[in-house]
Amino acid sequence: MNNRTTWGVVATIKAPTTQILNFAAHHLDLGAQRVHVYLDVDDPDARSALKRHPKCRVIHTDDGYWHRRRKHRGRPDGHQHRQTVNATHCYNRRPEVTWLLHADVDEFLWPTAPLAAQLDALPHSVLSARVRPIEALAPDPADPPPGGQIWCKGFARLQADRRAETNTIYPTYGDHLNGGFLSHVAGKIFTRTGQPDISLRIHNAFRGKVMDADPPDLSHCRLVHLHAHGWDHWQALYRYRLEHGSYRDGLKPAPRAQGAALNMHELFTMLERDGGETALRAFYDEVCTATPALRDRLDRFGRLHAVTLDLDGKRARHFPHHA
Repeated sequence: MNNRTTWGVVATIKAPTTQILNFAAHHLDLGAQRVHVYLDVDDPDARSALKRHPKCRVIHTDDGYWHRRRKHRGRPDGHQHRQTVNATHCYNRRPEVTWLLHADVDEFLWPTAPLAAQLDALPHSVLSARVRPIEALAPDPADPPPGGQIWCKGFARLQADRRAETNTIYPTYGDHLNGGFLSHVAGKIFTRTGQPDISLRIHNAFRGKVMDADPPDLSHCRLVHLHAHGWDHWQALYRYRLEHGSYRDGLKPAPRAQGAALNMHELFTMLERDGGETALRAFYDEVCTATPALRDRLDRFGRLHAVTLDLDGKRARHFPHHA
């Protein structure tokens, strides 16, 4: 590899073929030099398509893979642990880029300036750089966005501002939300490759046992997170997230709440207990649906973002047999 700045992504994925290829195609379209996919469950169609693309690398994490990685322990039970093992394996094995982003299949980089130039501008002493998320909203059936566009919500960087804005933007549930998000606000990180003793986690890089402290933000890039961008999609993943994922028990509640904040597991458990699906739907309509009222409140604070991903078009360009 020469000295020019290149970047790539690594993800551990269990998803339908179309979603896997959408993730790869989007980042290839942005200029990724490599897209590394670790298939948590085999998908022969996706695996074949990725293998045929010169900038993609794909590994099926079968029993043989886990035996080689963790001879006496085997496959980790938690998907978060599998993600970190795979991302670290990619980083240390052959990333073939100078910067590597660890992301999920429902996360899409959205830069407003060329990514390679943004990364190249970082001081050489910087090990990792953070990309802050924006969370996709479901379209309002009564007032949908223009064709192909999706609305996304952002949040204030400073905690005091974030708390005040969150309680105003989401009047019913704000105390229990961090920036109005259902998922993480930490974002994901690019890590400079070729460094010794590095391991990757979900949201951070470690050198030895020390986390890289306070990595700079890439201020001209966001991470579009399609976490709850449709009711059916959200419900299909809801139960797993509640038991094992981002709504699991034991996670911290939103910081700096004015009242007694519940974490996401407690909040959703309470809503289901008291009102069943009707209560969950009311929550979703206020917090996750791009109604004119919510868009107006977000826009008032500069937290409304319009994004057009065109994933079908990108998939057709990079994987034409799966258009």
